[in-house]
Amino acid sequence: MESASQDINLNSPNKGLLSDTMTDVPVDSGASARAAAPEGLTLAEEEELRSELAKVEEEIGTLRQVLAAKERHCGELKRKLGLTPLDGLKQNLSKSWHDVQVSNAYVKTSEKLGEWNDKVTQSDFYKKTQETLSQAGQKTSAALSNVSSVISRKLGDMRNSATFKSFEDRVGTIKSRMVGSRENSTDGLHSPSGAGDKPPQDNAPF
Repeated sequence: MESASQDINLNSPNKGLLSDTMTDVPVDSGASARAAAPEGLTLAEEEELRSELAKVEEEIGTLRQVLAAKERHCGELKRKLGLTPLDGLKQNLSKSWHDVQVSNAYVKTSEKLGEWNDKVTQSDFYKKTQETLSQAGQKTSAALSNVSSVISRKLGDMRNSATFKSFEDRVGTIKSRMVGSRENSTDGLHSPSGAGDKPPQDNAPF
């Protein structure tokens, strides 16, 4: 404690000097502070790789700046041409779809689907199913045709029946009576009652 207090004392003649206990503390140099080289690499190879990495990172930064400037210029050109972001989106989607269509994966998938379609259509199960559906459709059409002919025949028989003719006669009689009564009422409105039988009398002067 006495040596420590003497070092801290500002009035001590040893102020500013390191004590004996501080002289044994090791000081790291730049070489020892650097991380150890990976296994299999010499110091020269490590230095070369670090130098190349610094150059690549610098190039990436430069390319990013150039790309940002190009994008700004592109945006200004689109604005002057009146192109909206929606137009750009449509163009990008169209280009993306074209790229998909010409891609190897899309072509191979289309070819595979075509092969599967050929196999399915040529299979016995598919042919039997088609024949069954065709027969069912023909039977349905025939059944509907038979129903239509039966209904037409029934209607014809009904019109030729005595009951239907009697009904038509009654309807015709009622209609003729209604027309006749309407005509009589119309004639009565045109001629006043009793005016046609008696001539008008002249008023004799007194």
